[in-house]
Amino acid sequence: MNYDGMYDVIVIGAGSAGSAAAYYLAQNGQSVLMIDQFSVPNSFASHAGETRMLRFGYGQGEKYVDLVKEAYRLWMELQEQTGKTLFYQTGTLVVGERDSSFVNETIQSSIHHNLPIEMFTASMVMNKWQGIQIPEDFTACFDPQAGFLLCEVCIQTYKEEALKLGAKLLENNPVLKLSIQSDMSEVITEKGRFQAANLVITAGAWIPKLLPELDFPIQVIRKPVAWFAPLEDGLYDFGQFPAFVFDTKEGHYYGFPNFRKTGVKIGRHDMGIESDPDSVNRLFGSYCEDERDVRSFLEKYMPQAAGELTDGKICLYSLTPDSDFIIDFHPNFSNVLLAGGFSGHGFKFASIVGSILADLVTLGKTKHDISFFRLNRFEQIATES
Repeated sequence: MNYDGMYDVIVIGAGSAGSAAAYYLAQNGQSVLMIDQFSVPNSFASHAGETRMLRFGYGQGEKYVDLVKEAYRLWMELQEQTGKTLFYQTGTLVVGERDSSFVNETIQSSIHHNLPIEMFTASMVMNKWQGIQIPEDFTACFDPQAGFLLCEVCIQTYKEEALKLGAKLLENNPVLKLSIQSDMSEVITEKGRFQAANLVITAGAWIPKLLPELDFPIQVIRKPVAWFAPLEDGLYDFGQFPAFVFDTKEGHYYGFPNFRKTGVKIGRHDMGIESDPDSVNRLFGSYCEDERDVRSFLEKYMPQAAGELTDGKICLYSLTPDSDFIIDFHPNFSNVLLAGGFSGHGFKFASIVGSILADLVTLGKTKHDISFFRLNRFEQIATES
């Protein structure tokens, strides 16, 4: 049988983790083909919306701290190598009630890993950032090293650097059929039939559709994000106001300062509508709560930020039952790697995830602890439930 191309590795899904994996694989001398059903980057997956937070003290599990430190090192290495600005250091303010497990774990993980952390009472927060209004029984911490990544720029950069190293890319090219064998796998698309010794599948919300036989425990959640024009100049401007996370009784919210005069960006981390990635309603405002929910948060806690809605977008979360990632070999094929289920907090790790995937393909192992990303943990979760 004739093939349109034969490669060491085919990466299916060239978004954040996929483009990074292709770069590090090509850097290691592998012949690589990236395949994506959309253009790269795009507004249909989980990386739309210009910015993604990178914070070091971690409220979603201390086990992530070593990985985020290495991810940051790789982002800075890529930034220096290319001369592109990928990261802005704004600091991140984490706010919540005194018994907030998210705030407390952020503090404890910072202390345990000797990360710089500043503690604030409610009055101290409101005095330093006068655009914030919180109850007196709230507490907060500030991570001065944190900030945000320009997500589309990051993906574009990894893509370009991978191509410079000889990787190939087929965009707007959905996978029609996937045939996995222990020695060589076949990927059929509208643009041809391709073969590779190894597959890396980083297709985000579409992984369960590509591999239905694995019955992936991934929920695809529709997540709106919005930008609002401040009612008062200067309070929330980039350079003066930090990125922020609020853990409140109303919900778990996050946001970014008024960057490039586009408005204060705000989203909600919890809740959302379970959706099919191929038929999800991608029009912001289709549901009244798209704007109403985040606006009500601003009106209560950052009232001068709740001005005119300037933009709104829809992203997708690929949510696992424990909100931890999936990075593992296919249970039946050691030449197929899976990475997904990033549960709304994965973008900052794209650099290190790509590097880990490259190591797993070329070496069969990684020096990083990824034991809590293994697929077999879901068997235990199913048993316990």
